[in-house]
Amino acid sequence: MQINDHNMKLKTFLFDDESGVSPVIGVILMVAITVILAAVIATFVLGLGEQISDTAPSATFTYDFDDSVNPNTLTVTHNGGQSLSSSNLKVNVNGTQITNAGGDYGYDTNWPSDVSAGGSAVLQGIQQDDDVEIIWSSPDGDQSAILSEW
Repeated sequence: MQINDHNMKLKTFLFDDESGVSPVIGVILMVAITVILAAVIATFVLGLGEQISDTAPSATFTYDFDDSVNPNTLTVTHNGGQSLSSSNLKVNVNGTQITNAGGDYGYDTNWPSDVSAGGSAVLQGIQQDDDVEIIWSSPDGDQSAILSEW
C-alpha cells in the first residue's frame, strides 16, 4: 500500500501543481510584446517606414492620336486617380525619354505643374506604332513605376 500512496503523491505533484505555469506564460508574453515593439520602433528609426509608404500612385490616362497635323501629335490626358506632380512624371517613347531639347520627339504642350483629372500634355513627332510609357518616379528617385502605356 505504501508504494501506491507514493505513486499517488507523485502524480498529484507532477500533474496537479500548476503554480509555476502563470509566471512562465507571463514572461513569454512580455518578451514577445517587447520584441514586436522593438521591431516597429527600429523600422521607423532606421527610415524604413518612409520607404514602405512611398508607393506608386494610382492614375489613369487616355490618349488621342492626331495624324492630320505635321508633325503628328499624341495628347495624353490624366483621366482619373491621384493627382501627380509633373516633376515626378516622364514620358518615354520607344524607350527614350522625351525632352524639349531636340530629338525626334518632344512636348508641344507640357504637363501642368499639378497633373490632376483633365490635365494633359501634347507630344509631337509620335507615330502610330510607337510605344509610349507614362512613368512616375518617387521624389527621391529611388522608386519608379509605369502608370500607363499606349
